[in-house]
Amino acid sequence: MIDTAAVTNTRNATPTSRGSVEGTQTPYVYWTTYQDGDWTLNIAATEQGLCRIRFPNEKPGALAAWASIHWPGAALVESAEALRPYREPLAAYFRGDCTPFDMPLDVRGTPFQLEVWEALRLIPYGSTWTYAELAEVLGRPLAARPVGAAVGANPLPIVLPCHRVIGKDGSLTGYLGGLEAKTRLLRLEGFPLREERGLRQN
Repeated sequence: MIDTAAVTNTRNATPTSRGSVEGTQTPYVYWTTYQDGDWTLNIAATEQGLCRIRFPNEKPGALAAWASIHWPGAALVESAEALRPYREPLAAYFRGDCTPFDMPLDVRGTPFQLEVWEALRLIPYGSTWTYAELAEVLGRPLAARPVGAAVGANPLPIVLPCHRVIGKDGSLTGYLGGLEAKTRLLRLEGFPLREERGLRQN
């Protein structure tokens, strides 16, 4: 089961259902735009850890709307300095570093969503699982569709690698950042896509 205690250090970080604004007088969700080559992401964090990665194709205002749901009353503050600890791990990933992300996370979701999101961290770099395989790992072999819905609601794509979940026929299926982004992430990790595997077999 997922650890629901607030994460406050960079070792053995796991998603948490507790927010950084609880019990504080000044709730903030910090955000900045992260640029790496032709990758552009909005990243956000509370004082407890990284809480959101947003792709450019999401609707304007999506970050503010999401923050208002999960951290009611929190101020959304642009701060590159507050997000500085999370930039280098992302930069290392985009350079091709296969080391698992080791950073504090502050993730909000239902108990079932948190369970699914934690299981995403088990998928090895450069590998993929199907939704059915993910459901099996969770001990819910008949719950592939609910598992898929939880995967689609993942607030931390890349860090919680939902791009590594594909259809049982090898198709990429949906992705919050768009199928082009999912394709690029899998290629970055060296995973041969279905059409590329076919070419290699011929």
